[in-house]
Order: sequence, then structure tokens, then C-alpha cells
Amino acid sequence: MKKFFCALTALFCLATPVISFSGCTPTETVSLRYETPSSPFEGFGTSLCWFANRIGYSDALSQKCADVFFGKDGLNLNIMRYNIGGGDDPTHRHITRTDSAMPGWMNENGVYDYTADRNQLNVLTRAVEAAGAEAKVELFSNSPPYFMTVSGCASGSTEDRKYKTNIKAESFGDFAEYLAHVTDYMCNELNMPVVSLSPMNEPTVVNWHAYSVKQEGCNVEEGEDQSRLIEETYAALQRHSLTDKVALSACEESFTDRQLDEFYSLTDGARSCIGRVNTHSYKTEKIKKLGSVVRENNLNLWMSEVDGAETAGVGAGEMGAALWLGNKIIYDMNNLAPSAWVIWQIIGSHVSKDGFNGNKDSGAFDLNGGYWGAAIADHDRQEIILTQKYYAFGQFSKFIRPEAKIIRCSGETLAALNKDGSLAIVAVNARQNEKTKNFALSGLDRSFTSVQAVRTSGNSDDGEKWAQITPPSLHGSSFTAALKPNSITTFILK
Repeated sequence: MKKFFCALTALFCLATPVISFSGCTPTETVSLRYETPSSPFEGFGTSLCWFANRIGYSDALSQKCADVFFGKDGLNLNIMRYNIGGGDDPTHRHITRTDSAMPGWMNENGVYDYTADRNQLNVLTRAVEAAGAEAKVELFSNSPPYFMTVSGCASGSTEDRKYKTNIKAESFGDFAEYLAHVTDYMCNELNMPVVSLSPMNEPTVVNWHAYSVKQEGCNVEEGEDQSRLIEETYAALQRHSLTDKVALSACEESFTDRQLDEFYSLTDGARSCIGRVNTHSYKTEKIKKLGSVVRENNLNLWMSEVDGAETAGVGAGEMGAALWLGNKIIYDMNNLAPSAWVIWQIIGSHVSKDGFNGNKDSGAFDLNGGYWGAAIADHDRQEIILTQKYYAFGQFSKFIRPEAKIIRCSGETLAALNKDGSLAIVAVNARQNEKTKNFALSGLDRSFTSVQAVRTSGNSDDGEKWAQITPPSLHGSSFTAALKPNSITTFILK
């Protein structure tokens, strides 16, 4: 599958300045209308690396993970990004973070061990089952096996080469074959719904140091080396008869402006091999330009990783992290217009009195501050602790479903027309005061007869979590809603 692109009718909504007042509360009008072209939305998801590596020993935690993140009563995520681990030198002892010592599938003698990554596979198998027919798996790599690296370490380069490619020149083909072999096994032996393979991850950031306390990492210089890796991987997928089934993604850069530069630096041959551009959105310079360039090249586009220990709102308490996530999803979807949005790892912290492999877990984070992830795994009680950030994610993922037509909006609003004809509108109010919005639907070629409203607000002990609230009334082709302070509300129109 060299390229795939679907030009479906998309939508656009415009938020106008304040035009009226209800008491002392200003009213903002959001007008929804059509725009073309765009790709159909493919879904929301999460990377399984590293948290699945940590919890997968436990069938109880793995099943609870599948239920609360991928099940219909949970977040109903449908995209899982599975890490093909490189595996570090077994004599190394530097990875002390309990979730990130990712095992490799092959040893230095070229022998594959299909059970080495049993923990992550345990979670993946249950997640795919919970997501059902909508499940999509992307395989990705942080590093080749340690013996294919210049540094001899799967955590990154030695200090004097930290900006340079860490794949041995003679190992590009071997690494590509490794990725294709595992992809073949996942597709044809495990029957996983693999849709794509991403052979590199954040290839030009300066974070990947050998002997790090955490994850694998591998620099791949832009231009010639990235192009070579893409072409070698595509050739390996061809040898395994996978190119009609599995798209090749690139370049998985951390920042959108760097992703744009790296796309331009690829050779024509490398560009002809890829079916999708994956970008992370930790920094978002030139984000609209990146989206435009990708679409002009008839390529699919995913926002394949982001998260952050940040907050929004004023005096928001536990909703601070939730509001930040809500606004981040809205910003990325409205400006980049990707066909998928994937959080880094949904479980960001682990609690255990015993730790793991002789190392201590990070422990629970402060729910009133910013934190990575949206849940905590309690290994002592075999429970998954859900946060308001989790429920904020669900305000989007439960109601904007795969194959939806996204309505990109200005302001703190995102909407979509779902395949079943329902219209979902998500509105964030990260203010201490109530905010009133008027939603004008006359620009759509359909009428609606009912409105449902679901809201998340407050703290985890006594706050709202996907609470059904009294919906606003439809007045012809519009409705007006008062948004509660520090809240996220989803309106579902049918």
C-alpha cells in the first residue's frame, strides 16, 4: 500500500465574536458548515509502550485495561500502537524505570523468541478483542536491537555521537528485515489487525543517550539515512507480501516543524514508499502548513503521540489536567486535521510496594497538578485508578467515532458527523465563569430532532464523570447552551 487517500466531504465551523448577551454572560455563536476535502477520521488511541510491558504480567490488570480503555463502556479507543522492542544488551543494568526495559524479538545469533514480549502482547490481544471490528494496530520501533546500533545500546547514542545516526551502516537491511519479520508474524500468525508500520521514532531529537534510565531511542539523520531506512523497510515488507496490507509511516518526529523539514528532505523514492505521515505535536510550529503539505501529497496523516504534565483553567483542581487535554485535542484536530489522534501512554504511573525487577515504581501522581497519562496502575490492589483526565478523553473518544467527518472549529470546540448520522459537538470551558455558546446548524444538509448532553467537571470523588445533564432545547436549526465553569461538555444530536 504505497499511498492511500480518501477525499470525503468534511466540515467546518466558525466561531464568531460575541454577538449577544444573556444577563452578564457573553454569548458566542459557532456556525457549522461544509468544507472539502479531508480524510475520514480513523479513531482515537494510545501507545502500549511502555505501560503494557509493566502490567501485562497480570491477566487481571490486562483485562481491566482492555475494558476501561478499549471497551464500549470505557473510552472506546480503537487504535493501539504496539512497540517492536529492540531489546538492550543483557549485560546492561541502566534501565531502572520499571516499565521501559522493552524486550527484543531476536537475539544476537539471529534466533527469534516469539514469547519474549508476552506482557505487551497480553494487553494488545485483549485490547483488540475489546475494540472489536474497529480495532487498528500500528507497529512502531524506538530502536533496533542493541547489536545493530553504533553504540551497542538500545537506549541511544554515546555522548559524542548523540546527534548522529545510531544504526550501523551495514545493519539497515537487517533492521528492516527484523521489522518486517515481526510484522508478518503479527499479521499472519497472531491475526492482529495491523494497518501500518513506523520504523523510526523522534529520529532527530537529542534525548536518546546510551545508558539512559528509561526507554530505547535511536537517532536517524534526516535526508539520506531516513530515506534509506524507509526504502529498506518497504523492500522488506514487499518480500513478505505485506505492502498491500500494511502502510509504511514516517517520520514520527517530535515537533511539527521538524516533521515538515524531514518530509521535504526525503528522496522521491522514499516518499513513494510511504502511505502515511506520522507526527507528534509536543511543539506545534507550522502545524497548519504540515497538514496542508501532507494532503497536497495525497498522503494520510496521524497525530501519533503527545501528552504532557500540564494544566489549564483557573482554580480547576483535578479538572486542570483534564482541561489541558481537552484543549490539546481540539487544537491539534482543528489545526493539523489528522485522521487519528493518539495519546502517548494512557497509564502514566505505577504503584507497587515491591516494584519490578528490583526497581521501584514511580508512585501515584498529584491529581491536582499536571501529569503524564490519564490513569494509575495499582499493582498491589490489581486496580486501575481513573482520573478526570481519563473522563475528559472520553468526552471525545466515546462520541466521535471512526469514519466520522470532522468539523474543525475555532475556539474551544470540536465537532463531527458520525457514520450513524449523529452530530457530536465537544465544548471546553476552561474559565471560572459560565460561558454561553449558540450553535448554529443551518449550514448542514440535515435537521436534528433531539439533543443529549454529557459533561465532566469537578474532582474524582464527587465530580461529574460523563454525567447525563439536562440538554438544551433545539430552536429550529440552532441551540444555546450555558457551559459550566471548568468543564467539558459533549452534545449529541440525532
